[in-house]
Amino acid sequence: MSEVTAFMLVKTTPEWLGLTVEQRVSAFKTEVLPAIESKVKGVRSRFFDTEFYSARVTDVWVWEADDHHSYQLLVEALRETPFWDRYFEMVDLLVGVENAYATNYGLDAYASVDT
Repeated sequence: MSEVTAFMLVKTTPEWLGLTVEQRVSAFKTEVLPAIESKVKGVRSRFFDTEFYSARVTDVWVWEADDHHSYQLLVEALRETPFWDRYFEMVDLLVGVENAYATNYGLDAYASVDT
């Protein structure tokens, strides 16, 4: 289990949408990934398209970090790339610790369901 989970709610910008698919892939591989990989350890991500269902948020990027410091380094790395507020507008950041209530009160994680 990760220590910190962050949900980055983002919206594509006209600059990003003006790129071809090939240019987007190249930009991500050459401008964003190297910054993350060179400055951050202990993070994993998943990317969800939401533009089919929301006009406010086009994508949700879920980050799991081993600790708060790793998450903070991730944000710093992303802010130094065109990803942050050039290709994507940061709509909201929702950061939490999974089942913290259970840990804090010495309870089983009854709110998490796996059927």
